[in-house]
Amino acid sequence: MSILELIGVVVGLIYLYLEYHANIWLWAANIVMPAIYIFVYHDAGFYADMGINIYYLIISIYGWYKWRFVKTKRVEKEVPITHTPIKMILPLIVVTIAVFVAICYVLINFTDSTVPYGDSFTTAVSIVGMWMLARKFVEQWLVWLVVDVVCVALYVYKGLYPTAGLYALYSAIAVVGYVKWLKLMKQQNETDCIA
Repeated sequence: MSILELIGVVVGLIYLYLEYHANIWLWAANIVMPAIYIFVYHDAGFYADMGINIYYLIISIYGWYKWRFVKTKRVEKEVPITHTPIKMILPLIVVTIAVFVAICYVLINFTDSTVPYGDSFTTAVSIVGMWMLARKFVEQWLVWLVVDVVCVALYVYKGLYPTAGLYALYSAIAVVGYVKWLKLMKQQNETDCIA
């Protein structure tokens, strides 16, 4: 356990609070948190998790932009929460599998990773989950639930107990967040019908 890891946990809690409330400032927290966890994951030998933080920085800029405004009928309004389109499910699964295989290959053949399969799995699924969050798909919470549960086990195994605790909390909040976003989506749909 390091001071850097504890700071990462605090920023992670702020991020989680902001994500739960569908607050655009979650993207700012998600720029700071990866910068911290690059070092934490490197020291623990989670090379794929370390690498994904570069992706998190990039997707956070994209997410901030996508959440800011959407233009519809020449009027700017906040991007709505929606369900993942059915036509996107198969491509998301294919991308997840392809990224998993690629990362796994690299970790097994070019690093000393002690958890190449788990690290590859959580990284591949996280890439898709973060893209879904950037698009404001409500099912992103279910994707994060899977990632969070697997991460808890991996981080306990590697002795990253504060981070494992953070991901245990993420697991619980993923369920609550999913329900919250469903309610927010229903409210925004009712507001759109009235407008």
